[in-house]
Amino acid sequence: MKLKFTLLLIVSITTSSLLPAQTDSTDTHIQWNWNKLSLSGMYQGGMIMPTNIFVRGSNAHSVIIDDYQSFAIKLSSQTTGEHLWEQICNYPSWGISVSALNFHNSAEIGIPIAVHGFINAPIIRYNRFALNYELGFGVTFNWKSFNPISNKYNVAIGAGEAFMSDAGVNVSYELTDHIDLVGGASFSHFSNGAIKLPNFGINAIAPKVSLKYNFYERPKYIKQKVPKFNPKNEWIFSTFAGIKNIIYDSLDVSVSEKYKGAFFPIYGASILFNRQISYSSKIGIGMTVNYNESINAQVAVDKGQIVDIDGKFIDAFQVSVYPSYEICADKISVVLQPAFYIIRKTTKNQSPVFHQRIMIKYHISDHIFAGITLRDYSMHADFVEWTLGYRISK
Repeated sequence: MKLKFTLLLIVSITTSSLLPAQTDSTDTHIQWNWNKLSLSGMYQGGMIMPTNIFVRGSNAHSVIIDDYQSFAIKLSSQTTGEHLWEQICNYPSWGISVSALNFHNSAEIGIPIAVHGFINAPIIRYNRFALNYELGFGVTFNWKSFNPISNKYNVAIGAGEAFMSDAGVNVSYELTDHIDLVGGASFSHFSNGAIKLPNFGINAIAPKVSLKYNFYERPKYIKQKVPKFNPKNEWIFSTFAGIKNIIYDSLDVSVSEKYKGAFFPIYGASILFNRQISYSSKIGIGMTVNYNESINAQVAVDKGQIVDIDGKFIDAFQVSVYPSYEICADKISVVLQPAFYIIRKTTKNQSPVFHQRIMIKYHISDHIFAGITLRDYSMHADFVEWTLGYRISK
């Protein structure tokens, strides 16, 4: 239930308002342009990265899972410059995609369905050509997830639902007044954020091609005078909570109880100093202190069930620091933070010192925001942070 609520919240955020630039102008306005809709059909096929033993061949048929394909329908809305953020972002399109994924092992993986929001924004335009970048975030479901009895090899996906992130580039060409041919490639990551283990995730790199039909004539892009940008500073204070699932193989309990594992809470607080250097980006430096109860945790068996035992309170604290880069949005931002632990207890089989924090945040008001952060290392999710924060800007 917790995971399903998580996925529902991700969908509501990513599909409601997707990545226009933050201009600090009253002209910023996000809305679906019903007069500039497009419909695309897309095919993608490519390589699965060998990042876990399941895809490397440790599965029921001892076959390497090294390729996949997907088919997608995408509905998008084209901006034309009616609002200033559209011009600053070079007139992007944005929308929602529904796709079916085939990993050529439906018995152990299933045929997952993905629903995600995306933005496709030009880097450069030249005559009928455009070089674009595309970012997408959303959810997937219909996985055949790990089961200790019926699907014991699938350590890649531990639940029937998972998050999805996608990033890539493409080139579009205007074939006719209404039809575009689009070709490119992207990196896709599928994971439930370690909310339920095992969860080594699936990572893919694949080319893709699509045919796009525009239900409108080619627009004439509106150009406005862009006000001079004045760099400014901001302080961001936030708190977060999360949960981490740990599986103990050595316990003398039933198989189903063993792989249900134990769940441990995670709490923390962060402080970040940012310098907004343009309408669409910020750089900064930050620090996070978190209490992770799973660190060096101990459990016992009581009447056939796993119960956790409180460890030393001080052992669960971790401190990390990181530079920060934020791709700004009117109400949504994507934040990238390569982080380093500087204080933490040394334990057996612990995660690396270097890790990554990838955040999507939604600004409820000028000062208050909510966000979701994936803490990740070596392409494996560590845990998910559910964040509420306060922003002070000067």
